[in-house]
Amino acid sequence: MAPVPDLDFDDTVTRLRAAGCAFAEEEAGLLLEAATDPAGLADLVRRRVDGEPLEVILGWVAFCGLRLAIDPHVFVPRQRTALLAERAARLAADMVRPGDAVVDLCCGCGAVGAVIAARVPGVELHLADVDPRATALARRNVGAAAVHTGDLLEALPVELRGRVAVLAANAPYVPSDAVADMPPEARDHEPRAALDGGPDGLGVIRRILAEARQWLRPGGVFAVECSTGQVPLLLGAVRAAGLTPTVETDDERGATVVLARRSG
Repeated sequence: MAPVPDLDFDDTVTRLRAAGCAFAEEEAGLLLEAATDPAGLADLVRRRVDGEPLEVILGWVAFCGLRLAIDPHVFVPRQRTALLAERAARLAADMVRPGDAVVDLCCGCGAVGAVIAARVPGVELHLADVDPRATALARRNVGAAAVHTGDLLEALPVELRGRVAVLAANAPYVPSDAVADMPPEARDHEPRAALDGGPDGLGVIRRILAEARQWLRPGGVFAVECSTGQVPLLLGAVRAAGLTPTVETDDERGATVVLARRSG
């Protein structure tokens, strides 16, 4: 067996940068911290160079000040989704009344729900995802919440109809034809159902909008992430669903969130 080379910080950065890692220095530090010996570090670097998501290799992701567990083949929350999580948490803090519930739909590992739970303790919080691997992980990350496995709003208990104050969804919104152009860590290591939003990227979001009004209480808000280019189409879909839209952006994070409010 060939000897395992000893990799130092500079060697690791060089290999990661050559593989196209945009944040090679930061990633090198995390991999060095995670490795227990030279052979382990070499294996971690090989996995990253081969395109495996850094968060899967580490087993966790840092998100809005939280460290959340991550498993293979579950969608890894992007840092731009912090805008959705923070906005949903603020809405929950400002709007929830006795009897109200808050929902994190298409929850993945539970990132948005975890932020809500941390910032609005005691809220009645429900998370849902179609992938049982994702909901198992969400239960680990958001212990004080009800987690449901099923297709979009059908996964939720019927008694929530008409009493959801905040419905947050990091639904898939990548157009089908664009999935193949995504970085390998996404297209090869994350479930396509968590990425592919249909021909224009808004297919799943339209399905949620078709039922959102039935689940939101008067004055309740549906908050969803999208791309900047999708905003005009999504605003039209929100209005067609009988909801009133507003748009929030964060240029630093490259994030766009549309808020769709049910009239009081």
